[in-house]
Amino acid sequence: MDLTNKPLNILYKINPILGFIAMFVTQDIVLRFFFSEKKIINNNFSIPINSSIILAPTHRSRWDGLVLTMAMGRRITNKDCRFMVTRSEMRGLQGWFLERLGCFSVNQSSPSLKALRYAVELIERREQLVVFPEGKINKYGKKLVLKEGLFRLARIASKKTKSIFIIPIGIAYSKTSPRFRDKCCLSFGQPISIDHYLNLSIKEFNEFLSDEMINAEKKSLKKCR
Repeated sequence: MDLTNKPLNILYKINPILGFIAMFVTQDIVLRFFFSEKKIINNNFSIPINSSIILAPTHRSRWDGLVLTMAMGRRITNKDCRFMVTRSEMRGLQGWFLERLGCFSVNQSSPSLKALRYAVELIERREQLVVFPEGKINKYGKKLVLKEGLFRLARIASKKTKSIFIIPIGIAYSKTSPRFRDKCCLSFGQPISIDHYLNLSIKEFNEFLSDEMINAEKKSLKKCR
């Protein structure tokens, strides 16, 4: 399900009933009973006031989205996490639910102008945009060259709105493939003001962001042992 044939304003709306049900089921039932421990490492983290936020987590498991929503979703920030996902994740019944929970798809190899414009508008409206910079589940945490989309998007948005922060986040589990009653942990890195890095090349910024994400993940891994 792509954005090419849909007006943008339709996708701004999260279905309130489905949103409430999803939050209750995932946070109060699934996460609570599946994991034996769930830890959040704040590292003196605070959300920059009156700023646009892009969350940049590591991507090790399909559980990442639920864990991130537990740490930065509506119950914590009074804002929903708006996930940018691959087109394959927006197919079928799963895609129907994800769309109504605020997710939207992007063709990684050739993102449409409409999809990029939609993402920029989310940033302008100070929604919580979630982008997995690794572009896919990187199960074993191998060092990858981050996708270029996040920095490109932030630079475009910086021309329309000020005070954009990218927050590196490390998510880790006690096992490489999380199993019932394993542990999970999320660690926040320090918010990165995009205004201070606009002169960097995409490669330079991505190397910096990758290091920040990995450092946050190392702290999570220590707490999961």
